[in-house]
Amino acid sequence: MTIKVGDTIPAMKLTVASADGPKEVSTDELFKGKKVVLFATPGAFTPTCSARHLPGFVEHAAAIQAKGVDSIVCLAVNDAFVMGAWAKDQGVDGRIVMLADGSGQFTRALGLELDLVARGLGVRSQRFALIAVDGKVTHLAVEAPGGFEVSKAEAILQVL
Repeated sequence: MTIKVGDTIPAMKLTVASADGPKEVSTDELFKGKKVVLFATPGAFTPTCSARHLPGFVEHAAAIQAKGVDSIVCLAVNDAFVMGAWAKDQGVDGRIVMLADGSGQFTRALGLELDLVARGLGVRSQRFALIAVDGKVTHLAVEAPGGFEVSKAEAILQVL
């Protein structure tokens, strides 16, 4: 079942890419008592994700935070080493938390997985963005297959 507005972010442990390497973090640490924008990409270093999705959030990070957002989180079904390399490649410079969902458990818990096995890519995340306040989803925007409209940084800025 897909998460929806009003639902609570599932409690689990994930990994973030940090300057000191992979670091375990709980969803409580990420979301409790905070206003968070989380956006998900089907994969690090993939075309739309690298050319438009992550760069848009990097470019608009200050404007998003100026709207009262405590943190911006980028999620992908990749490991923390890949997420760290992608952050470096994209010049994230600490503006965005790079959240690794290597096994896809968090993505499955959200009900937002995308089966790309037939294309040799495994099970990934759908492209989406959500806003959560104190762990409760207040906005959810899931892209249509191949789409890139409702989850981009500019669309989230309009909602905030």
